[in-house]
Amino acid sequence: MNMKKLTYSLLVLAAAVFAVGCKGKKEAAQPKGETEVVVPCSGSEYFTTAKVFRANSIGESSDQVASKKKALSNARAELAASISTTVKAVTDNYLNSREMNNREEVEERYEQLNREVVEQQLTGVRTICEKLMRTEQGTYKTYMALELSAADLVSAYNEKLSKDERLKIDYDYEKFKETFDKEMDKMGKGN
Repeated sequence: MNMKKLTYSLLVLAAAVFAVGCKGKKEAAQPKGETEVVVPCSGSEYFTTAKVFRANSIGESSDQVASKKKALSNARAELAASISTTVKAVTDNYLNSREMNNREEVEERYEQLNREVVEQQLTGVRTICEKLMRTEQGTYKTYMALELSAADLVSAYNEKLSKDERLKIDYDYEKFKETFDKEMDKMGKGN
């Protein structure tokens, strides 16, 4: 199973565990032959909200440092994918709301800026959870969760877009930020 599928499966499992845990004081009957699995650095407190992008992952290796590098790399890739998807939706919605000349060129330029900003901003991620475990097989597992401020991201976009000679003619920061905030609100409510 690849790491993306494993991460997704663990997130689904964590959500299910959280849902079961939210039943209050009423004891939920545990199915016979099953044991609840608690995954470190996962659960609702590690979901993306309207204010921050978040991602979590697991890395496993016989080497402690390699397990951390794998977890970090996987979480950064997941975070980058989430940001790219969100910004693509923001860009599409923003461009649809604007009347622009040479729309295809503008869309290509926005996509290029998207890649540049995501690469630049990933250096500013913050580790919000990290747990190192040793398995019975003697390997190391690192559980990690990262976050990136949505406000920092939109500021970075504003800086790049307002400096781009071809785009700044049609660029409206307030409209872009409004579109961005709406998309982040959708993500925050989806959790």
